[in-house]
Amino acid sequence: MLTLTSLAAWPLGCAWQPPADEASGEDAPSEEAGGQERDGASPELVRADSCEDVAANLKGRLVHAMETRLQANLDEALLAATHSCEQYGEEEEEEEEEEEEEEADATASEYSETNTQVADVDEADFVKNDGGYLYVLADGRFRVLDAWPAAEAHALSSFPIQGTPRRMYVYADTAVIYSSLDESAQPSLGDPWSGGGAVDLDSECTYGYDCEFAGDGRKLQITVLDLADRAKPRLKRELVFNGSYLNSRRIERDVHTAVVFPEFDVSNLSYWPDELPPVGCGLKDHGFTPYEVQELFEEVRLANLKLIEKTPVSGLLPSVRDTRYVKGGGLKVTQGPLSDCDDVYLAQTGDARGFLSLVSFAIGEEAPMAARTIMSRPGAVYGSKDSFYVAVRHERDPNAAWFSELEEGVEQATTIHKFALEPGGAAAEYAASGVVKGRVLNQFAMDERHGALRIATTTGYLPDEKVHSTVSILSEHGNELVELGRVDNLAPTEDIRSVRFRGDIGFVVTFKKTDPLFVLDLSDPGAPSVKGELKIPGFSTYMHLMDEDHLLTMGYDADDQGDFAWFQGIQLQVIDVTDLANPHVLDKEVIGTRGSTSDAATDHLAFTYFKARDLLAVPMTICQGGQGGQYGDLMTFSGLLVYRVTVDGGFVPLGGVPHEEPETPNTYSGKCSNWWTDSNSKVKRSVFMEDWVFSIARDRVNVAHLDDLAHPAASIPLTGH
Repeated sequence: MLTLTSLAAWPLGCAWQPPADEASGEDAPSEEAGGQERDGASPELVRADSCEDVAANLKGRLVHAMETRLQANLDEALLAATHSCEQYGEEEEEEEEEEEEEEADATASEYSETNTQVADVDEADFVKNDGGYLYVLADGRFRVLDAWPAAEAHALSSFPIQGTPRRMYVYADTAVIYSSLDESAQPSLGDPWSGGGAVDLDSECTYGYDCEFAGDGRKLQITVLDLADRAKPRLKRELVFNGSYLNSRRIERDVHTAVVFPEFDVSNLSYWPDELPPVGCGLKDHGFTPYEVQELFEEVRLANLKLIEKTPVSGLLPSVRDTRYVKGGGLKVTQGPLSDCDDVYLAQTGDARGFLSLVSFAIGEEAPMAARTIMSRPGAVYGSKDSFYVAVRHERDPNAAWFSELEEGVEQATTIHKFALEPGGAAAEYAASGVVKGRVLNQFAMDERHGALRIATTTGYLPDEKVHSTVSILSEHGNELVELGRVDNLAPTEDIRSVRFRGDIGFVVTFKKTDPLFVLDLSDPGAPSVKGELKIPGFSTYMHLMDEDHLLTMGYDADDQGDFAWFQGIQLQVIDVTDLANPHVLDKEVIGTRGSTSDAATDHLAFTYFKARDLLAVPMTICQGGQGGQYGDLMTFSGLLVYRVTVDGGFVPLGGVPHEEPETPNTYSGKCSNWWTDSNSKVKRSVFMEDWVFSIARDRVNVAHLDDLAHPAASIPLTGH
């Protein structure tokens, strides 16, 4: 008979074998998943041999988690069985400290597009624009606005989307729309399509400082519309996944979507014997000996093992229901798994009990979707023209194996899984995996150049004085991403707030009291180095490449208090990096006081820099009256601010497009208590068409000329039909 802790110590990457007297009667696989045993966790993925291999691996991980939790309760119960409450109460308790495409006459000659990280790699958003039409997802519908000429902009058509539409692509007279269904992606054992609950449009993790890139837990639907006639969008296809949207990229016709599936779990597992009273002390006063306590926990363990063994995992395997709508009213429906079991790659880390699929298809093609599936937790996504990366954060578990590649004492790590993208809607190939110390911030902390991945991470948490950051360079060798070089111990006592890469140069902003901007020379991957440094008040949460020699940044001003600093109003800066060794600020603009907020501070898709005309638009809620740690008490503007920005002239305010009336002392509504990572502006996006700007909130689009921003020429509601 297995002891209580034996399965908890089972080597990672091994397929769990149930005891012979508890097996279901089928022959379980006799080899370890991947055919090898490791002394520590490995970031590499191992291809499964069969569906039985996948099931055994999943169940082994669940057994490990169950055993670990049960062991912790047993330890507590044994303490209660050997101490009276009087004795137990004498022990001191420690408390944790908390921290805080159209005809020329119907299209603008110049217009802004989605602010993407990588040129020619599109990112999904709820607003798209082609210079003639504006496409918006709002109030449960896909909406087409006839946007040019701008002074006559109006709603043209709308199409209802099942669930809550969140993001989309528009390309080649086709819209590809991602929506979250009002159904949980965590299935019940009897019905894998069951669930329920509401969807919060503004809850998505975009910045990553204090949130996890994990999807919204709702089933994903992809709706494909034919836009050949913008006035009458036609439904072509609907795909429903038993997983949630994580992120995606589009390269020309090819759309690649990361879908995250729920972790395997079993209901009705028990972690405390029914016979034992739920007390933290004095079990011996109730007549229980330590031996009896162990026996009762052993019975619970065996019962749990039987539940795990008999639970099917087929409902958790990634699947899709594909409905094609044929002209004339016909339907073609198929349903099945995204990947065969022997095409699934299994993780060797102990914290993954779910799947992640990279689903690919080509716009305009009728072929089934192709997918590559790995066992992995979700994470931050970075995409280039050729590669798709998923970076997963890990915290060290004292009860599980850790990465032997990392130095002693490292408690946070990021594993990176690389996929090689294929054209024509073909499935991406799993390429390699690696691990680095520290935790990645977001997609901008990653970049690929000449096949090598550069990634910036922070180890530790403020205010620990051991906090520091690292920039690592990894290269693919076989199925491993191996380190070529690193810059380590960057900015001790500070953590990363933003990162941007430009060719062989990296820019990293850290913060505790001031904003050190580090300029890194990455031209030699084996010997990267710090080239220059700039210290200024505040910190940047987003850095935009204004041109080859200048950064346009957004973040927060700060009030230095000695040991720390209070964040203040929104701060814009133009930084000259012509001399990499001596970067310097050319101009800065501070907007409002503490509590002012902008979605562009934590979501780059809300930041619109129209280089063709030197224009910048940022959503803004301006609060006044704040100082130090005191939030502003009066909202004086809510809408879109527009600037002309040049290297020589700096920031020239052109005005604002209003969306809400300013507050007065008699109309105070509490709109100024905004934490710096929780952006909450009324306006969410903006689009430029020549000298016109479209200011886009969830409920309305206001259209204004640059000469009269305060008085929109058109205001188009985004509610109703």
